[in-house]
Amino acid sequence: MRVSPNIEDYKIAKGKSFNRGLTKHQVFIFEDPKDESEFYNYVDVKYQLYNIDVFYNVPFFINDVPYYFSFYEVEKNDKSIDILSPTLGVVANRAIGSSDNPSDLFNEEPQLRVEGNYYIAISVTDDDGKDCLDKNSLSRPLVLNYLRALKKEYLATHNYNELLFKN
Repeated sequence: MRVSPNIEDYKIAKGKSFNRGLTKHQVFIFEDPKDESEFYNYVDVKYQLYNIDVFYNVPFFINDVPYYFSFYEVEKNDKSIDILSPTLGVVANRAIGSSDNPSDLFNEEPQLRVEGNYYIAISVTDDDGKDCLDKNSLSRPLVLNYLRALKKEYLATHNYNELLFKN
């Protein structure tokens, strides 16, 4: 019925088009294979925020120019209906000439299957609140390089306290 997107590396999209609860700005989106709140923990430790304002307006610098990112942990579900089991029950009963109820053999009616997929969506603004991931933004290439490196570091790091020694 519904399949969540498969993002190989990352994608840039308008936040609202990816998920209604997101910003209208462009967002950097990637799949998060880690547990819920792992990115929060990573950002909290890396930027030494001490659990204060971790989701919104996290400051970072590129060439001594300040930027701010906000991130969203988004769950999108794959939803499907299992109609194969009950259908096989009917076919099997007819093939063997049984009058048993197929749901007794295959024990149920069609079931809804839901599997969660998690994504991190990051928006970036400058001091004036302008969208730095907008196609027309002059800072877009620099910000994209920064976000690609951030994603790579997050996915490669398991003990976030190690980040304190890197910075």
